[in-house]
Amino acid sequence: MTIIENASTSRPFTFDNSYARLPQQFFTRQVPSQVAEPWLIKLNEPLAAELGLDVEMLRRDGAAIFSGNLLPDGADPLAMAYAGHQFGSFVPLLGDGRAILLGEVIDHNGQRRDIQLKGAGQTPYSRRGDGRAALGPVLREYIVSEAMYALGVPATRALAAVSTGQPVYRESILPGAVFTRVAASHIRVGTFQFFAARGDTDGVRALADYVIDRHYRELKDRDNPYIALYEAACERQAALIARWLQIGFIHGVMNTDNMAISGETIDFGPCAFMDTYNPGTVFSSIDQRGRYAYANQPGIGQWNLARLGETLLPLIDADAEKAVELANTVIQQYGERFQIHWLRGMREKIGLATVEDGDLELVQSLLAAMQAQQADFTLAFRRLSDASGSGDGEALFLSTFREPDAAREWLAGWRERLTRDDGRTEDDRAAAMRAVNPAFIPRNHRIEQAINAAVVDADFSLFEALLAVLAKPYDDQPGFAAYMEPPKPEERVLQTFCGT
Repeated sequence: MTIIENASTSRPFTFDNSYARLPQQFFTRQVPSQVAEPWLIKLNEPLAAELGLDVEMLRRDGAAIFSGNLLPDGADPLAMAYAGHQFGSFVPLLGDGRAILLGEVIDHNGQRRDIQLKGAGQTPYSRRGDGRAALGPVLREYIVSEAMYALGVPATRALAAVSTGQPVYRESILPGAVFTRVAASHIRVGTFQFFAARGDTDGVRALADYVIDRHYRELKDRDNPYIALYEAACERQAALIARWLQIGFIHGVMNTDNMAISGETIDFGPCAFMDTYNPGTVFSSIDQRGRYAYANQPGIGQWNLARLGETLLPLIDADAEKAVELANTVIQQYGERFQIHWLRGMREKIGLATVEDGDLELVQSLLAAMQAQQADFTLAFRRLSDASGSGDGEALFLSTFREPDAAREWLAGWRERLTRDDGRTEDDRAAAMRAVNPAFIPRNHRIEQAINAAVVDADFSLFEALLAVLAKPYDDQPGFAAYMEPPKPEERVLQTFCGT
């Protein structure tokens, strides 16, 4: 392993690796494995600058660094230990099987950020895996994570994608790649479960104290910081999952080891964005029973958070019964908090700035009509934004339904409700709606087209074009209008895959 020494006049990475200072049972130190011929597919230069990294150096040495061939001075690479419930079944030892945390940097906003390599080789947690990643899943995660960021959804970010110049062996032989992910942290519900499953209350306490110090510093002086941590984590997840539903996002594998304590969306494996609205939509090839279907995500979030609460009980109160009572109060409030976040966002999507008792029914009746008429989720709401302003927006909205007459009655009720809303002009309301109803999402068929071009022909032009479009999801971008359209029947993607 080659080390990049920092020049006296410049530090390409300014690491401050707090997680590496935790007790040894939290992780295993692990150096990335070498790859044959690294080539830098994509460097996210704006993000690199935000992190305070030396962009010029990364243009030169990024392929070697982000493949794991060169280790920047100050890095302290490690694989994190965690457990988790996978599709409801508890696995006491999971951990980073193909991910290695290079270290942490403090960005220009003073926030601590992890820099992690995915696909950088085997770790002690790889089990029978090779620790590598194929090019397709790397490009998928790059596209979707950056799209989520542009959509305003808390999510991990993509810093770089590197081709390794060597194959990986799955159902077929595929080109290998390494993905560099940036996160507020990679601590999961499953990280707490790892220590709780071993009866290591000191480990749970050390982890909780670390999480409070890193993500919830405002809680440090609370009388009971651990119940406050539980409340705050539940609140962030309720808000996050509400945002998922408002943009038609389906995570696909909401295991407890894929739920970040920071409140970010993490692990974009078999995720997908819904085209035709159907609450039962499932894309993940491994979700045979629809556990993580679109409409199930709020309930699964609550189930996962209940597992987090179980790990915190010894910290919440020495009296076991009182600890359970306090934790149950928090988890029972989750549903109400989710509903508040979801309905607030849905009001914005249909252009309402005020609150009335019938708003929930108005939203639900629109969704029911969309489902019955197989309307495209994203396009219908975007066209509704147009219907709020001047021009032919109403006709465009109705055209998203198979039978337009089925939506006319709802449209009339909606317009009647708008008469009791605020005093905005029609065009002002339309602009506000367009700011929350994206024109562009990373549609499955577009992602697959970009991946296929890259994997089969080493052509990354579709990948680059898709990234450019998705960077401005709320803008009209007339030159890219085709990217708004749902897939044709022959273009539909019915399954997505985890990529391991």
